[in-house]
This record gives sequence, structure tokens and C-alpha cells, in this order.
Amino acid sequence: MTVSKIAIIGGGNMGGAVALGLHRFAPEFSLTVTAAHAATLEKYAALGIPTTLDNVAAAAAADAVVLGVKPWLVQQVLAEIAPALSGKLLLSLAAGIPAAQMAEWLAGTGVRAAYTVIPNLAAEIGESMTFASAIAGEADELVLPVFNKLGKTLIVNEKRLQAGMMVASCGTAFALRYARAAMEGGIRLGLYPEEAKAAVFQTMKGAVDLAEAHGTHPEAEIDRVTTPGGITIRGLNAMEEAGFTAAVIAGLTEAC
Repeated sequence: MTVSKIAIIGGGNMGGAVALGLHRFAPEFSLTVTAAHAATLEKYAALGIPTTLDNVAAAAAADAVVLGVKPWLVQQVLAEIAPALSGKLLLSLAAGIPAAQMAEWLAGTGVRAAYTVIPNLAAEIGESMTFASAIAGEADELVLPVFNKLGKTLIVNEKRLQAGMMVASCGTAFALRYARAAMEGGIRLGLYPEEAKAAVFQTMKGAVDLAEAHGTHPEAEIDRVTTPGGITIRGLNAMEEAGFTAAVIAGLTEAC
């Protein structure tokens, strides 16, 4: 089996990010996007991406079906498209549904393989950190070529999928909350808002690129900036006294 035609059932935030990312960075795939309302599909149609309101027709014509609907709609939509899933690869973007439950809903469909896949919104720009875990069957060789087009992908077991979701998917919000806080601090120190935003975003990007380029642990790069008795260590100590690391870990573990 090869994947060349992909149906994205549900063109909302996450399904839409995957659709836009594949359209931009993987033109070798033929895409179809569906939604419950025609207005949702307008932005995809404007880019030349085929769209339809017919989930079954889209699934029937595809090699792989990306299920991008909200978790509470998954069972309903799976029942709708079940006749079209035989021999197909199913990639569910719905978080929080146990693999055993998904496998039960898929029983009798003849699906080739099914995975829960947790990308993040940066899939839209080809910079997602995606985690994937098998639900039924194994087809890593089909999943990786699709989602590696949108960034980096790790195949993990179900237990580690939850951790990956918190660090990478929810992590987008956590990282940007730090950015917001740093911007507010910069404004308090005298920067104009746009100056603070530009400085924080570029600094975050540069810090990550630096550590990746050197292949180092973050602490190694922190040590290079932290002069004994200097202003950086005073700032770091103040953040830790305010509970910075503990707050981050608490946020990541809250939903696990």
C-alpha cells in the first residue's frame, strides 16, 4: 500500500493546520478537505484544495483518512464513514480517546491500520512536533512520510502519547504564554509592545536554534550566558524563587 490521496475529515483548527501544511510542503499528495459547513471550506477552496461536505465520498476516494473532528464527534463520524474504510489508513487527530475504545469503534471496518496522531498547530508552517501511536495494525512506514512533511514525528506507545501531547501539542500554548510574560516584562522595562514582541520571538527562536546547532542540553547554553554574580543568574534565581520550573512541570502533568 502507498499513500497518495488523503482525505481530511474536519477542516477545523488542527485538521486545517494539517491540510494547509500538506498543501504547502507535500504537493505530491492529493488532498480533499471536508467540513460540516460550506463556509469552513472557503479558505481551502481558495487555495485550490478540493473540498466537499460529503465525508463518505471523500473517505472512499482516499488511501488515508485523517480524522480531524472534535473528540466527542469521533464515534459518530466513524460510524458514518465506516463503509469507506476497508483497506485504508486511518489517522485520528482526536486526543484523549483510549486506543481500545477506538479499536472497538473500528471493529469490522477492515481498516488497514489506524493511529492516533497528535501534531501541533505549527504543522501549518511545516514545524510541528508530532507524536503517533498505533491503534490497530502497524504501518509506521506510511505514517512517517506524511507527518515528517510537517515537521518531526515520533512513533510512541499509548502511555507516552499523553506525555508527548502535553509537551508538544499543549506545549505550543505553554511556550507562547512564556512569550507573553516576557513581552509584558519587556514593556515594564521600557520597550514598546512591538519591540518587546520582536525581541522575545527572535530570542526564543535563536535560543532553540543555538542549542540544536550545538546538540547541547539547554543547561549547557544557559551556563554560557550565566556569568557568576551577573544579572542573568540574578534573573534566573528570581524566576526559580517565584516557582518557574515547578509551575512548568505542574502545567505539563496536570492533565496526565
